[in-house]
Parts: sequence; C-alpha cells; structure tokens
Amino acid sequence: MKTKNLILTSVAALGLAAIPSAQAGFFFFGGRAAIVVQAPPPPAVVVTVPAPMPVPDNTVVVVSQPPAPYVEVIPAAPGPAYVWVGGCWNWSNNRWVWVGGRWSPRPTPHAVWAPGRWVDYHGHGYRYVPGRWR
Repeated sequence: MKTKNLILTSVAALGLAAIPSAQAGFFFFGGRAAIVVQAPPPPAVVVTVPAPMPVPDNTVVVVSQPPAPYVEVIPAAPGPAYVWVGGCWNWSNNRWVWVGGRWSPRPTPHAVWAPGRWVDYHGHGYRYVPGRWR
C-alpha cells in the first residue's frame, strides 16, 4: 500500500508539472485511488474589430430632383408650446407626393425644428435627410 501511494504521488507530481497552474485532487473510491487533474481555463482572447461603416439599407435614391415646395397656409397654433413642421416632398410609387405640414409640440422648451431636405447623393440622384429636433 505504501508503494502504491508513492507511485500515485509521483504520478501526480509529474502530471502537475506538465500543466502549469493546474489543480489536482486525490479521491479514493472503494479502496482505489484516482487522480483528478483540472487544467486552468484558457486565456481570454480579446479581438478588436473596427466597426463597419453604416450602410443605410433603406435609403431611397431618386434620380429626378424634387419639385419646388408648396406654399402652405399655416393654420393657427393649438398652443404656445407648438412649432410648425413644414411639409415636404416624398417619393412614393415612382412619383413625387406632397406631405403637408403639421403642428408639433416641442420636446423641450428651447427645441428648434431642423426641416428635412433632399440632398445630392454622390451625383447619382437625391436622398432624403429627415427633419429632427435640435
């Protein structure tokens, strides 16, 4: 039995020397000894990848220039916290369609509406830049 323990201890020492920072344990099951070696977790790998360029997948590019804007008759404001958001041309079913303006409440007391506009798209047509609150 003494020889058996010496052999197990030697095997454990050799096994642990081969695996740096490994953990081991001796377990006895019904008179038999077992050596359990648990290897350390693999090192964490950090990979940095540059963010992809945003590609507007729903960008509509229209070849023809939008018509001149309509002159809208602006009704009375429903309240002092409302701002007129002017209408704009929209491209729908292969034709220009006017979308009328509306009164919109300010999200904050000093917010200013920057209207949407159609801009040149690299010389290939026009794309719409939506309006937003600033």
